[in-house]
Amino acid sequence: MSQQENIVLKPIGVVRSPVKEVADDCWGGVLATIELDPKLFRPECTLGLEQYSHVEVVFLLDRIPQDKIEKGARHPRGRTDWPRMGIFAQRSKGRPNRIGVTVCKLESVDGLHIRVRELDAVDGTPVLDVKPYLKGFAPRGEVREPAWAGELMAGYFRKI
Repeated sequence: MSQQENIVLKPIGVVRSPVKEVADDCWGGVLATIELDPKLFRPECTLGLEQYSHVEVVFLLDRIPQDKIEKGARHPRGRTDWPRMGIFAQRSKGRPNRIGVTVCKLESVDGLHIRVRELDAVDGTPVLDVKPYLKGFAPRGEVREPAWAGELMAGYFRKI
C-alpha cells in the first residue's frame, strides 16, 4: 500500500453539552447544542433543517489520547465476558481516526444553533459535519448484531 496523503478537516462548530467529561452510559435525555462557527457560516446555512426529525452528527473524539487508540482487537469496555473484537467490529471511542457519528433527535434550529437530544459528545467537542437523517439511507433488510452489542447498548442512553 502506498503512502497516503494526510486529510485535514476543519471543525464547523462545537458541541455545548451538560456532560463535561468523557463517559459511557449517561446520554439518555441529554440536550446539547451544536454551535456552528459564525466565521465560516451564515445563519441561513441551516434553512430547512427544522423539517427533519433527526440529524447525523459527525464529530472528533478529541479527548481520547493517541496512546488509547486501538489498532487490533480488544474486549469491548474491557469486559472479558464479551468476546475480543477488532476495532472495526465495535464503536469504541478509541478509534483510529477518533471520529464519532451519532443519529440524534433534532429539537430545534435557530440560525447557527442546532439543538439535539442524546448526542454522545462532551462539551467542547469539535463538530465536523451535520447531515439530515434520511430514511432512504437507513439499512435495507434485516439488521443483525451480536448479543454483547445489545447488552452494551441497553444502558448507553440511560438517564443520569
